[in-house]
Amino acid sequence: MAAAFASLPSFSVVNSSRFPRRRIDFSCSKKPLQVRSCSGNTRENKQRGTFASLKECAISLALSVGLIASVPSIASPPNAYAVTNPAIPDVSVLISGPPIKDPEALLRYALPIDNKAIREVQKPLEDITDSLKIAGVKALDSVERNVRQANRSLQQGKTMIVAGFAESKKDHGNEMIEKLEAGMQDMLKIVEDRKRDAVASKQKEILKYVGGIEEDMVDGFPYEVPEEYRNMPLLKGRASVDMKVKIKDNPNIEDCVFRIVLDGYNAPVTAGNFVDLVERHFYDGMEIQRSDGFVVQTGDPEGPAEGFIDPSTEKTRTVPLEIMVTGKKTPFYGSTLEELGLYKAQVMLPFNAFGTMAMAREEFENDSGSSQVFWLLKESELTPSNSNILDGRYAVFGYVTDNEDFLADLKVGDVIESIQVVSGLENLANPSYKIAG
Repeated sequence: MAAAFASLPSFSVVNSSRFPRRRIDFSCSKKPLQVRSCSGNTRENKQRGTFASLKECAISLALSVGLIASVPSIASPPNAYAVTNPAIPDVSVLISGPPIKDPEALLRYALPIDNKAIREVQKPLEDITDSLKIAGVKALDSVERNVRQANRSLQQGKTMIVAGFAESKKDHGNEMIEKLEAGMQDMLKIVEDRKRDAVASKQKEILKYVGGIEEDMVDGFPYEVPEEYRNMPLLKGRASVDMKVKIKDNPNIEDCVFRIVLDGYNAPVTAGNFVDLVERHFYDGMEIQRSDGFVVQTGDPEGPAEGFIDPSTEKTRTVPLEIMVTGKKTPFYGSTLEELGLYKAQVMLPFNAFGTMAMAREEFENDSGSSQVFWLLKESELTPSNSNILDGRYAVFGYVTDNEDFLADLKVGDVIESIQVVSGLENLANPSYKIAG
């Protein structure tokens, strides 16, 4: 049976100590959400039932007055939820840093590098997203300022940037710098020609070059995992997987492939456990087991077990709660940030983006994560990116970077046809799937 969000908060209005395993809604008067299908069509999300609406209203009301109760099961996403007996916790709102919502931007900022020069190039290029919120072609003036500022920072800081490359990656890093320079000149030409519609795609392209430069500054895995977890599957770097889902009972969508980037720099144990399970084909053929407008969840195998049973031990393999905090060199293990008294700490992988991926766990057992995972369906009125209670309570280990919007179309019973590693498998250390054959 599906472990109730193996560790999501208990949001029901009825008296229960755990989050129900089935559906719950989280908005009082939600406007229909227009979602493009993988084939380019659109549809409206169906209205929830009356009972769910009552729960939604209760939760929204609690949020509106600042009542953010403790979250029981998933890794606390960026906002709060009302629990059985709502109460104002001493300090339950954790600060997740600047409200960056783009998953690829979050991944760039989460790289383990300390090079001020490249960050000064990156920042104005990321800010183009905000510039495009200005109506009409007036946005292009702001975009031009962003690009010129980034170009100045690149020219002034190029020596420091080049000095930051790992020795084995210098040639590739210099190639990325050349492409970045050319890309920024292309952007200025787009601005000169007043082609607003071409800005977003060019921004995405040049930020990929920035990300490539930053990745070329990472020289190996930057720290030692604690000894008690050192022999577990560990992702020492990043990996990308494609998750193909067969959509049932939806005339607009047949299947969709979600690209997910897994971050082992900030969650090596959690991400390594997942990649190892992917290589075992653990999730292939498994159904979506929860989809309630707040999260999508899967990973509960058939039978009485609520996690992965390791054939070598015949016991459930679990992973510790793993949280990396800004300014720290290694993750915290086994404790939430609240338990550590780090109420204002900023996590490296926040629940800011639609499609944030995290490990589910039992409500009162921090180290009970196994195979059940969930994706946050981000809604700004419920999960503000700069103030939430999920950060620091659940282990985020990746983001959906392609087709994330289509997660909202998934329903209970839709089937994961396959999850395949498309890059980064060489970063998996201690792969138990090889031992198991």
